Amino acid sequence: MIERSLDLDAVRAFVRVADIGSFTLAAESLRTTQAAISLKLKRLEERLGCRLIERTPRYVRLSGQGAVFIDHARDLLAVHDRTSAVFAGARQRLVLGISDHVAGPDLPALIARMNAQDPQLLVEIRIGSSGDLLQSFDRRELDAAIVRLHDGRSDGDVLADEQFSWFAAPGWRHRAGEPLPVATMPEPCGVRVLAGHLLDDAGVEWREVFVGGGVAAVSAAVMAELGVAALARRMLPLGARDVGPELGLPDLPRLPIVLHTRGENGPKRKALDALSAAFRSAARSAS
Repeated sequence: MIERSLDLDAVRAFVRVADIGSFTLAAESLRTTQAAISLKLKRLEERLGCRLIERTPRYVRLSGQGAVFIDHARDLLAVHDRTSAVFAGARQRLVLGISDHVAGPDLPALIARMNAQDPQLLVEIRIGSSGDLLQSFDRRELDAAIVRLHDGRSDGDVLADEQFSWFAAPGWRHRAGEPLPVATMPEPCGVRVLAGHLLDDAGVEWREVFVGGGVAAVSAAVMAELGVAALARRMLPLGARDVGPELGLPDLPRLPIVLHTRGENGPKRKALDALSAAFRSAARSAS
């Protein structure tokens, strides 16, 4: 009997579903349909003679056999990608800008996801404000940028959106009669501008007590009980609490995460697709 070889596209689809935990998001990241992903997985399971994914309306997770196969699947794809890179010529470079308000604590996992997609792709990541990164992208200094939705821009693909709220340390209390102490990012941070306008429009007296060069610094100021900050829940340090309702502060909106790219293809496109899927998954888990 002639043994059929494994379909690498089906193996890649299996790994993506396992990583993201969603057929829908896996299909989006691979630029195909949910039905196509399901068919590839079904054929892979038939080829291996076992079920790889347990799927119900409430969850998607690896079966016992799937947990055994996942490491072999990753090894198989890694060998394939390394072999392809040997004959693909010069090593490709992806220069990616990520807004500090977007990267947050998930950045190590996001970098690992991109490296797993193509270890031969040289990735350069620049962190900055959304406005500065968009200017660099427009000057073609970046291949792609993942930023918060910027006023006046209608281009880009929305990856997800996150709810912002007013957060403070567990033991922090606002002193009656004093302006609201606010920790912020420096200009031209769009979240800073939005938060200030909302407080002004609501007639809330406030003052800056800390300006941090990144979300990590602002979060540290919050946990040091300096004041409150407008942050997405995914960015929060452990223990921070939403004080907006108790202080009667204006509601903050959901702010989209947007990918700007010039239609990269090949390894760059695959890496960006993997990163986009990771952002969608992280935002969904935090909501």
